[in-house]
Amino acid sequence: MVDAAPQQAIPDAKEAPFSPLLELVGVSKLFAFSGGFLRRRKTFLHAVDDVSLKIPRGGSLGLVGESGCGKTTLARLVLRLLEPSSGTITFHDLDKGPVDIATLKGRQLKAFRLQAQMVFQDPYQSINPRFTVYDAVAEPMAVQGIGNVVERRDRVSEMLELVGMSPAAGFLFRYPHQLSGGQRQRVAIARALVLGPSLVVADEPTSMLDVSVRAGVMKLMNDLRRELGIGYLYITHDLATARYMCDRIAVMYMGKIVEVGDTEELLRDPKHPYTKALLSAVPVPDPSHRRPPVEIKGTLTAPVDPLDRCRFYDRCPMAIDFCKAAPHPELESKGDGRLAACYRV
Repeated sequence: MVDAAPQQAIPDAKEAPFSPLLELVGVSKLFAFSGGFLRRRKTFLHAVDDVSLKIPRGGSLGLVGESGCGKTTLARLVLRLLEPSSGTITFHDLDKGPVDIATLKGRQLKAFRLQAQMVFQDPYQSINPRFTVYDAVAEPMAVQGIGNVVERRDRVSEMLELVGMSPAAGFLFRYPHQLSGGQRQRVAIARALVLGPSLVVADEPTSMLDVSVRAGVMKLMNDLRRELGIGYLYITHDLATARYMCDRIAVMYMGKIVEVGDTEELLRDPKHPYTKALLSAVPVPDPSHRRPPVEIKGTLTAPVDPLDRCRFYDRCPMAIDFCKAAPHPELESKGDGRLAACYRV
């Protein structure tokens, strides 16, 4: 049997003392591109702009926001699939202490991959159709040079059993087209966990699944988090999913974090007008219920060389002249552990 990175069962993360796993401080990612035909001046897309977040060991942070707000770019930065333009991303390794991911290269970066893995959105695209289930789950072990063929097969079988694909022998040599969508995503989860990581980034892992199987996959991921002590960065646009999966929620708008707080408190009493708008758009399973219309106007635009003011100004129902003249507000404490970036709250 191949030894994975040691994990310890922990109590519910809401009750556990804070032990940092990942800390982002002032992280930005700018993409430069030409401003137009025959224009030499470069413009910049501010995909992620001055983001600071913390994820505790064994905890789960939900990142929510509209499509195009920068959630997936931030996920790629956390896993060093992209290099940040500025800021620090500190991973707290139990053996080596805090490490700035942005500085890792070569063997150090490869070692970091043992501790951080990703579950992608679409299980139909993230698994090679020419790989068997065994090949797909064992691939990270092969890349890291862990174990021989027998040890890898034992480890893969163990992981398949862990994610509910039992008996494992019946799935090892199936191909993706022989699996349902839920089974494919369970294979993707097994692949992410086979190295025993401390951090898993899940980019809307249930959005491509049938509603009937989403609950089972979400329950599986929550159970594994508590059993193995894994920290999650869970990306979603679905607030109901975030409520089920996450201890805390960070709301993102045009590359900026506009509100952070404990899940239940944030959903019960949102502070930022954008968070309020997101909640007002959530459907209510009651045909007789009539929600007031969403107050914000317009649509999300690309943050290309944005003006130095509140990113939400053009759509905000609470905006005043001061908001137009002042720089984008900092995340400030609003009580009860809540942070919000708004001058009017």
